[in-house]
Amino acid sequence: MAGAAGPGTGPGAAGGDGDDSLYPIAVLIDELRNEDVQPPLESLATVEETVVRDKAVESLRQISQEHTPIALEAHFVPLVKRLASGDWFTSRTSACGLFSVCYPRASNAVKAEIRQHFRSLCSDDTPMVRRAAASKLGEFAKVLELDSVKSEIVPLFTNLASDEQDSVRLLAVEACVSIAQLLSQEDLEALVMPTLRQAAEDKSWRVRYMVADKFSELQKAVGPKITLNDLIPAFQNLLKDCEAEVRAAAAHKVKELCENLPPEGRETIIMNQILPFIKELVSDTNQHVKSALASVIMGLSTILGKENTIEHLLPLFLAQLKDECPEVRLNIISNLDCVNEVIGIRQLSQSLLPAIVELAEDAKWRVRLAIIEYMPLLAGQLGVQFFDEKLNSLCMAWLVDHVYAIREAATNNLMKLVKKFGTEWAQNTIVPKVLVMAGDPNYLHRMTTLFCINVLSEACGQEITTKQMLPIVLKMAGDQVANVRFNVAKSLQKIGPILDTDALQEEVKPVLQKLGQDEDVDVKYFAQEALSAVAQRLRKLDFPAKDSEEPSTPGADKNHFLRPGGPGEDTGKGPAYQLHVNTRDTLAQLEIAELVHFSQSRD
Repeated sequence: MAGAAGPGTGPGAAGGDGDDSLYPIAVLIDELRNEDVQPPLESLATVEETVVRDKAVESLRQISQEHTPIALEAHFVPLVKRLASGDWFTSRTSACGLFSVCYPRASNAVKAEIRQHFRSLCSDDTPMVRRAAASKLGEFAKVLELDSVKSEIVPLFTNLASDEQDSVRLLAVEACVSIAQLLSQEDLEALVMPTLRQAAEDKSWRVRYMVADKFSELQKAVGPKITLNDLIPAFQNLLKDCEAEVRAAAAHKVKELCENLPPEGRETIIMNQILPFIKELVSDTNQHVKSALASVIMGLSTILGKENTIEHLLPLFLAQLKDECPEVRLNIISNLDCVNEVIGIRQLSQSLLPAIVELAEDAKWRVRLAIIEYMPLLAGQLGVQFFDEKLNSLCMAWLVDHVYAIREAATNNLMKLVKKFGTEWAQNTIVPKVLVMAGDPNYLHRMTTLFCINVLSEACGQEITTKQMLPIVLKMAGDQVANVRFNVAKSLQKIGPILDTDALQEEVKPVLQKLGQDEDVDVKYFAQEALSAVAQRLRKLDFPAKDSEEPSTPGADKNHFLRPGGPGEDTGKGPAYQLHVNTRDTLAQLEIAELVHFSQSRD
């Protein structure tokens, strides 16, 4: 019966009609049915798609941890060797990610073989393989013995750092961080630093960019002595590099570099060896460089102290506040808290105002949005008097911006300002200006009034909400625009928990009942939603004990809560239960009845 193959076997059977294109899928399914999952993963680790290969390598790395040392050498290491010696570069690139997980638990003889395979991949003819090996060099070095690091890994690092492909050389810079952490100062100086100095002056800007990007990690890895002797001069060169991308990357690291310097002599090093180059970057021709510097330069004030900040840094801050690039000005303003801790913000106030005004009126709405988010911070640092005189009008102008995101952010900004300056300030300064907008010809601005009331009511409390805000909301219930009317219903639902029983019963409820009969379906819907919420609120205020003592009877008429009591009829319930809704909306009535009934049952 050798020829009696089971159903679904053979190339032609894969598709049922002799379609050979599905045969690989059938083979893969058969492999996946196998208890040993390594063969299909080995196959997937050789495919062209990078994402698939990476996932296969990730799975193999996890599987390796489940092997015993004996099983690892019997099954996993041979797999790695097959991949490392594969004909296609795809399998060899995948092998690079597997050496570090199998090396620690292998025997000495097998370790030597693994190191040999890795050396071969580091000098592979294909640049993609050398890139993969360079990217895993640091990881592999961490699991090797120190002697092997010095005798084998360092030479590999040196060769990769001088590779003809800059994409390989820049990955060697990343590996340098891991290697440097493993070596002594003497070994570092002799074995690694010559190569690192070469990388910092590499002819490819991408390699120099990588050095700048990894500078903080390199600084921590090599220690303070080598930093002062070698890295500081290299950093100076990166700050004045001919490529803007490199200067920007180095500028981003200015604060971290200064923080990581040894405390003794730190101030002198910064003032003499770093600050002169920073001053040049403030007026750099590239806006990305200036923006990168502006995002970190304020942090130097806490390192250099009050006197140096006033004498040397303050002029730079003031110049950046007047920069033509909005991102530069914004980055300075967003980090004002650093300067405020050292010298106070008053020193910058006169230059701050023009910068803030320009950002507030910037043509890019995202810039306007960003400055709004920093307004509460500025308000707290500048004080209420300065804010009212100079910035209050800006905050109100944002409420009528033509971009909704700006109006929304401006609304939330008011709430934060009220929490910072207090309800009395809000009552006298903010609330009157917001309520005036209720009569604005533009319906979007009238809606903004409602949005402001929604957030201000919680911050201002019951008295201000009831006396000043509620009458305006109720008046707007007669607005000609349906969007305004249904937002009135939503606002009444929002501020309902803040109001007392009398206001809810005598003022809010009648208006919502009227809106519940509106010709617009959305207005009716939100009015009925609000009525349900108000009814629940009233029951909690008026009948807390009675509700808990008299749970609802199963099978009771659910529409009972919707029927108004007739003249002289005692329903046994408070007026809050007499919920008037449009009888034409039967479905909505039943939904509200369910809500009320469910709420009473829970009470």
